[in-house]
This record gives sequence, C-alpha cells and structure tokens, in this order.
Amino acid sequence: MSRQIIISSLLCGLLITAAHAAPDSQGTEAHLVKSLQAINDNHLDIALSEVDSLLQTNPNFKLAQLVKGDLLMARAGAIENFGSAPNASHDEIENLRDEARVRMQRVLAQTDPKLKPRFLWQLDAEQKYALVVDTSRATLYVYENVNGEPRYVTDFYITIGKLGTEKAAEGDQRTPVGVYFIKAELPKDKLADFYGNGAFTLSYPNEWDRKNKRTGSGIWLHGTPSDTYSRPPRASNGCVVLANDDLDKLAPYLKTGITPVIITNQMSWSNEQDLNGRADLLESVEQWRKDWSSLDTDAYLKHYAPTFSNDSMDYSAWARQKQLVNSAKTWIKVGLSNVSLFTYPEQPDLVIVNFEQDYSSNNLSNRMKKRQYWLKQNNSWKIIYEGAA
Repeated sequence: MSRQIIISSLLCGLLITAAHAAPDSQGTEAHLVKSLQAINDNHLDIALSEVDSLLQTNPNFKLAQLVKGDLLMARAGAIENFGSAPNASHDEIENLRDEARVRMQRVLAQTDPKLKPRFLWQLDAEQKYALVVDTSRATLYVYENVNGEPRYVTDFYITIGKLGTEKAAEGDQRTPVGVYFIKAELPKDKLADFYGNGAFTLSYPNEWDRKNKRTGSGIWLHGTPSDTYSRPPRASNGCVVLANDDLDKLAPYLKTGITPVIITNQMSWSNEQDLNGRADLLESVEQWRKDWSSLDTDAYLKHYAPTFSNDSMDYSAWARQKQLVNSAKTWIKVGLSNVSLFTYPEQPDLVIVNFEQDYSSNNLSNRMKKRQYWLKQNNSWKIIYEGAA
C-alpha cells in the first residue's frame, strides 16, 4: 500500500482539501498539516523536515513522534498502515488517529472570527474575557469583551472526557455541558504532575445541574503531565485539558469568580433572532425590577414560573415569604448594574442573568451579586431560579 493511500484513508479525505490549502497559522496544527500534505505529495524529505521541526519545539508530542516513525519506516519500505510500528497499542494508535483528524479539521475548517457565539448575549464590565468550549471540534475559544459584545481573540486544541459530554453522575468520565465560571486557580506546586502546569476549577455542578439531580465535582481546566505534550480528543475523566504551553497562554485571560466558561456540544452563532430575544429578556428583567420596587407583590410574583425553586424553597414558599416581607415595607428601591446574559447550551430558551443588585427600603439596605435563570414559556420570560451569585 502506498504512503499516500495510507494517509488519505486515515484523514477521510481531508488531505484533498489540504493540498489546496495554505495555512497561515504557525501553530502546532499548521506544522502537522504541512507534514502530512508533503507525505500526500510524496515529498517525504520535506515531511520529515516539518515533523522534526515540530518535535524540536514539542519533543513529547506523541502524534508527531508517530508520524516521524512512520516516515522512517516508509523510507525502508516497511510500512503497511498509519501507526504500524511493531507492538503498538491498538487503542493508543486509534486515539492518535483521532487527534490527527481533529487537528487537521481545526486548520482546514477555520471559523470566521467575525462571528459571535450565541451563548454570549451580554458581558458585564468585569468580564474582560469569556471562554466557549466546542467539544465537537475539540476547541476552546477565547473572546474579548468589547463594550459588552464578544470579539474573537484566539483558540486552543483541548481534550474532553473519555465518554464524551452530558455529565450526569460522579465518575461517569463525561464533560458537563452548560454555563460555568472560574472558581479558583490551583498552582503547579500544589498539584500532582498529572495536572501539568496548573489548574482552574469550574463551578460544576451549577444551579441548573443541581436542579436536574446531576452529581459529581472536580471539573477543571488543567494541563498535561510533563512527559506528554497533548492528549487525544477524548481522554480525560471529565476535565477540559490543554497542552501546558497553551494553558500558560490561556491563564492571563482568566479571573477567579468572574470569567464565564460555556461548554457546548457544538458552537452556535448569533443571529437577528438572538438580538430580539435579548431585547425582550432585558425588558422583562427591567419590568421585574420595577414591579418589585413598586411594592406590587402580585405583579412581582407573576415574573416567577410555577416550577420556580432555589436551594431552599419552591414557588409557594417563595411567594409566602415575599408577601410577608413586603407587608412590612413602606418603600423599596432596587437598582441593577453589571448585567450579563448567557444562553444555555442545548437549552435555547434558557438564559442565565447575572447582575449586581443595590437594594434599599425603610428597614434594610444591601448590595449583592445575584443570579437568575429565566426560561421562555409560551412566549413569556419567567424566572425558574434565583439566588446569590
């Protein structure tokens, strides 16, 4: 079997596209594509030079090691398939094949940087950056907050759970899908080598996860062991894993308690319908504020769905509490600031609303960060969860 047939079979036709592509990126995937393209063109010396260059920078890059080994075997006419080294683990070779496909796709199917993820409806002033993880493309995107709107900055190859996404239970080796926030930074010297250059913990399980009885914990963004450059697309126990140098590049964009991390099965882009939905929701939030400030408790409670619950009470208990509290008030003022809106992956009519609430009344004043989950039901926005952020 010729080397060209082997590689073309591996990449399911992607190299046909690569032969006409001229990747401008100087990153890992670009070097890999150039090497495989040279193999496709039967320029093995060029391919070997490219992969050698890649290994000089990343000596623990197993996929590049495999390609180099195959190139050396091809020179001797001893190769029959991609990763045909003797005694090679079948599972490990399949994992590296998956990594090759994903990295090729990342280079050859670049998304338009002008597109905006539909999940980032609005960022507040403190959220300088936001992350969106597209598990279908093994890619973590970084967006900058420009006057509340997201603007593409960069992206990184990532690894997710061995069994994919939709985490539901402790130990299921799946990565959760949802809207999370950076909770804490764990430095390298406090961790085992397995986590690489450090870790950032995520707020899984969030309020929606708990409402849906999802269990488990310890979902992190973290690096790779010191003897490993990168891991296959599905190889973690549920965490989102980056190469150590990529984690180092990502770290300056992250702020504990502030930076949102949206994990989705597939990226979705903003459109006119999203703009209309955002405007409608912001109007509903403002009306909620006005009704609360007016001491019209009945009007205020109409903003809450019958299925509303927080961590301690359902709708009935919530309504009784609000009626009791408001009966002791002669006036209320409620101000909202730093409002952010995030649509929930796989739940197109669910939006997380975060804001700073400045509350004052005749007998109480406080300021707090609050989080609400608004669900669109019968063309009307209703609150299904509310609590401190």
